This record gives sequence, C-alpha cells and structure tokens, in this order.
Amino acid sequence: MDNFHITRRRFLKGATASLALSSFGLHGMDLMNPPKPYRVALIGTGWYGKSDLFRLMQVAPVDVVALCDVDKNILHAAAALVKQRQKSGNTPRLYMDYRKMLSETKPDIVLIGTPDHWHALQTIEALKEGAHVYVQKPISVDVIEGEAMVAAARKYKRVVQVGTQRKSTPHLIDAKKNIVDAGLLGKISHVEMCCYYSMRNTSNPPLEPIPDFLDYEMWTGPAPLRPYDGIPHIRWWRAFMEYGNGITGDMCVHMLDTVRWMLNLGWPNKITASGGIYVQKEAKSNIADTQTATFEYPELNCVWQHRSWGTPNNPEYPWSFTLYGEKGTLWGSTMKCDFIPVDEKEKKIHLDVVYEKEKYPEDLTEERIELNAAPATRLHMLDFLKAIEENGRPIADIEEGHISTASCILANLSMKTGRSLVYNPTLREIVGDKEATALLQRTYRSPWIHPDPKTV
Repeated sequence: MDNFHITRRRFLKGATASLALSSFGLHGMDLMNPPKPYRVALIGTGWYGKSDLFRLMQVAPVDVVALCDVDKNILHAAAALVKQRQKSGNTPRLYMDYRKMLSETKPDIVLIGTPDHWHALQTIEALKEGAHVYVQKPISVDVIEGEAMVAAARKYKRVVQVGTQRKSTPHLIDAKKNIVDAGLLGKISHVEMCCYYSMRNTSNPPLEPIPDFLDYEMWTGPAPLRPYDGIPHIRWWRAFMEYGNGITGDMCVHMLDTVRWMLNLGWPNKITASGGIYVQKEAKSNIADTQTATFEYPELNCVWQHRSWGTPNNPEYPWSFTLYGEKGTLWGSTMKCDFIPVDEKEKKIHLDVVYEKEKYPEDLTEERIELNAAPATRLHMLDFLKAIEENGRPIADIEEGHISTASCILANLSMKTGRSLVYNPTLREIVGDKEATALLQRTYRSPWIHPDPKTV
C-alpha cells in the first residue's frame, strides 16, 4: 500500500544486503542450485497469491506444477502468467478443488493465498499430503484453527512459513540489530501500533446471480453462506467477519508480530479491546471502523489503534509501530524507520525501505505489485527454503504466526464480549470465562469439519 507514497529510493546492495542475508544465515547457501527444482503449487491465484509465487520464482528454480482457484477466469489468467515466467515454459495443471490438486500432484511446496477462512483447512491438508507450506496471514479465523495448524505442522514434520514478512524487511532488520538490540532505546515500557488507512469497504452492492465462472459454494467453504452480491475477491471479502478478522486481523497482525519479534515477546498476559462501527454506518460491511486494543506484558503495554475514517495521527507513519524507550523513541513502518533520542546531543537515525528494481526489473511491470514489500518477501522465501533444506524452523514459523494471529482474534473477542481476556494456550481456554472460551472455535458450515488440534 505504502508504495503509492514513495519519496526515497534505495537498492539492496552492499552493507544492507549483507546484513539481511547474514541475519538469516544465508551466506554460502546454494539455494539457486538444489539437486532438483521444488515442485510448487498455489492455492488462491488472485493478487497476493500470484505475488508470493512470483517472488519465490525469482529466488529459486521451481517447477510450478499446479494452480487452484474457484474462479476460472482468475485461474486461467494466472496460468498464462506462470507459463510466461517459467523457464520451462510449462503450463501448470489447473484445479478448482484443492483436495484433488494435492492428492494428484503431490507438490513439495504449497503456497496459500486464499481468504482467511480457508487457511486452516488448506494448510492442514497440504501438510498431510507431505508438502511444506507458505500461508498468508492471519493464519486463521478462530483460535482453535491456529492451534490445529501448529499441531499439524509438528505432527507431519513440515515447515510452515507465515507471510508476516516484516521480519524479513531489510530496514527493519537493520533497526532491530542496530537500534533495539544495541540498547539505544534503553528500557522499553510502551508500544503503540496503528493503521489509519481508509480501507473499509463502504459500498452496498445489490444481490445478483452467481456467474458461471465462479464456484461460490466452494469459495464460501466452511464460512457462513452470504447472499451473493458481487465478486468477493480483492477487498470485498475483507469487509465481513464471516471470512476474516477485520482490520485488526489484517493489519495489526503485521505490526504486533514485528513488535514481538523486535522485543522477544510471546503470548500477551491479558488482552483488552473496545470499538465498533462508530462512523461508517451506512455500509453492509460488518467489520469495526474504530478499534483500540491493549496487549499487556510485564511492565509493557502494546496498544493498537485503527480508524478507517479521518486522518492519521502522524501522516508520515499511517500504518506503523512506535517503541517508546527511556532513552529514545523508534518509529517504524514498511517504508522507513526513525530513531529519536531523548538526549539531543545523540544522533538521530533514519532508515529507508530497500528496493531491488534494478536487480528485478520485472517488478516494474507486474500488476498491483507492492514494490516496497517485494525484497522482504524474497528474503522471506529464502528463509523458508533454508528451513526446508536444514529441517529447521523459519523466522515466521507457524507457532509465531499463531500467537500473533490469535492475539488479534482475542482482541476482537474482547471487543465483542466487553471483557478483558486471558488466554491459556496450554489448556486452550480463556481463564475463568466459559462464554469467551466457547468463542475460540466457531461453527463450520456443513459438510466441512472444524480441525481438532488433538486429532489432526
């Protein structure tokens, strides 16, 4: 999103490249020449699914063997692009049912770019079929789904990387190492995170017939079946809690995950949230247009705020995190970082986003690409491959993705119940709150069966 506000340019080279690669232990690894290309499949061939696939294709020799989507138009368009980009020139096999695709093609790697309500079932099925998985965030729409995904990854001994690529963002890696870990902030006892983008769909489209190129029943899957009122792709599905976790699940998950990584934080001790639809009441959309959530840690509160209306509190950092330390403050976003010391005699530090447009000129012609995120996603893919090669854990391992996702889901549940929530991940319950515990797992639409962490 922020690529529309580009004012500064840097390219991944020299010290920045060395810092990013060494952070992942990628120096000396011959990931470009494995014994044989990884056989890759993509489920969800829309905007971000293709973007993730193309970033993987840029950093490793892969054979894209299959694509799956419930929209025939999007599926065939994606197949044409993949054929064009593959060195082999091969056209992947095309499917509208991911289960058939997985059982027939047995890919080594599966990328999942579907809406949130599909992530759990597709990830677990891919793991059962022996694949390593790269799944987009948030990993789930309820907490127990996430628990089942972690359990499945461990049971089938496969690598699952979550698309929280801020941890693979060069300037944020730089900030963590040379500002946070170096102690320039001193003790950090307050964090603020925010998103002030006008990203809540406020339209009211009429009902219409389902087009013959879309399997709407399969698109909906385990989620509640809404009356069809237009193509759900891109932004429309994000307007509904039936399919996702609102702006908190979409945007806070990135910033909370980044903050947890920077400060080495695990599960919050307590989560409290409030909010609702305060301003944009005219739309069908049922996600909150205003929300504040506090994730409590010992002597540290991490506070999230989003508004899909009005103006940002800091136009330079409309989607960002801020670490407040006794010695200074660090502002961070996908685009830049600014360290401001308390002592005016100390130097301020400014870091800019890294671009690789000279090394990967095809980025400039790719439709709807997030240029600022492309280098981070490429590094994220390299880290994913490294974990596969070494049978290790990636930087955005499924368990870390689950903690960040579940924390955002719990914030939504706190807002819904009007109570602070304390989650016990060992018992998988909200401490002392049976009503809230019952909300950790939502009801699936028949015939789909909710995954059970004990039996995956």
